[in-house]
Amino acid sequence: MEITRGRIPCGQKVIIYGPEGIGKTTLAASFPHPVFIDTEGSTKNFDVARFPAPTSWEMLKQEAEYPLTHPGEVGTLVIDTADWAEKLCNRCVCQRAGKKGIEDFGYGKGYVFSAEEFGRLLDSLDRVTLAGTHVVVTAHTTLRKVEQPDEMTSYDRWELKCSKYLSPLIKEWADMVLFCNYKTIVVKADGSQKGKAQGGRRVMYATHHTCWDAKNRHGLPDEMPMDYSQIAHIFTSVAQAPTAPAPVPMTPPVVPEQADVSAAQMAPENPTPAVTSEAPIAPASAAPATVMDAPTDDDAPPFTFSNSLKGIYPPLADLLRANQVTPSEIKLVVGGKGYFPLDMPVQDYPQDFIEGCLIAAWPQVLAAVKADRADLPF
Repeated sequence: MEITRGRIPCGQKVIIYGPEGIGKTTLAASFPHPVFIDTEGSTKNFDVARFPAPTSWEMLKQEAEYPLTHPGEVGTLVIDTADWAEKLCNRCVCQRAGKKGIEDFGYGKGYVFSAEEFGRLLDSLDRVTLAGTHVVVTAHTTLRKVEQPDEMTSYDRWELKCSKYLSPLIKEWADMVLFCNYKTIVVKADGSQKGKAQGGRRVMYATHHTCWDAKNRHGLPDEMPMDYSQIAHIFTSVAQAPTAPAPVPMTPPVVPEQADVSAAQMAPENPTPAVTSEAPIAPASAAPATVMDAPTDDDAPPFTFSNSLKGIYPPLADLLRANQVTPSEIKLVVGGKGYFPLDMPVQDYPQDFIEGCLIAAWPQVLAAVKADRADLPF
C-alpha cells in the first residue's frame, strides 16, 4: 500500500447552470480549447469546435470518450446541456426495457435506472479529467419548493433542471458548481406595497446559498461578474494547449541514376521495312445501324459510404457513420441471430427493433461486427 501526498494534476469538473439565455454556452466557450457535445443545438451561432449532434445515448457516450483515444486534441470537453442529455439517457433506458416512457416503470424506478446509467457517463468523464482534459457540463434551472424539517413554511429554490435523482449526483461529481443569474434589486417607494425591479446585470455565484447550490475548491468569492476572467487562473495553471503531433520530415525517395537513352539507341539495328500490299483498298462499307447500348453499371451512381446509409433510421445511421460500420455488416449480424432474413435491407427494419435491439445494445452489436470481420479469410 502506497501513501501519496500533494495535489494531483488533472482536469477540472465544472457545472455551469442558470436560466435560459443567461450566457452559459458563451462562458463555456471561453474555456481552454473547448469542444462541444451539443445536445440541444445551442452552438449553431458560435464559431466553436463541436462533435456531430448526438442522436442517441450511445453516440453521446462515444463522443465523451473521444479525448481518451485522442489525447491532446481536446482542451475542454463541454456537454451542453445536462438536462437535454438526460432525455437521451431516458430514451435509452426505455428502449432497453421495452417501455414507452420513463413513467411506465412505476414508483419512480425509471428515474433511478436513468440516474444509474448517467452515472456511468460521469465515470467516463472522470477518466477524461484524469487524462488532463477539463470537463464542463451546462444545465438549465427550475424553481422548486423546499420544505426544511425545522421550519413551518416552504420557500422557492433554484435547482438543476434534472430529475431529483440525477441533480444531486451531478453536483456531487463536480469540483466546481457555478450558479449564473441576473442580479436584480427590488426598490419600494415610500408608503407603497409594490416594488420596482432594477439592475439585471449577470453574475455568477460560487458558494452555497439558501436559494441555490454552488461550490468551489479554490477560494473563489461568493459573487462574481459573469466573466471567464474571474476563474481563468484555475484552468491556465492546469490546462495546456492541445499539441498536434509533430510532423515527420519526409525524406525524398532516392531515385537511382539512369543513363540517358536516346531515340537512336532505342531503335533496332536492322529495322524491318514495312510490308505494303498492292491490293486495292476495298471501299468502306455503309455504317452499321445504330444499336442502343444496354445500360451498364457506369450509369448507376457510384457507391459511397454516405449513399449506403440513405433511408436508415437517423440515430442508427449516425452510429454506423461514427464507427464506420456498413449496412451489410449489420445485416450479417442480424441475420446470423435469426431476427430477419439476410437479404432484408436495414432500411426495412422496424423502428422498435432498431431502438430496442440495435441502438440500446450497440456495444454488443459493434463487438459482433468486429468478430465477423476477424473471421473473414482475407
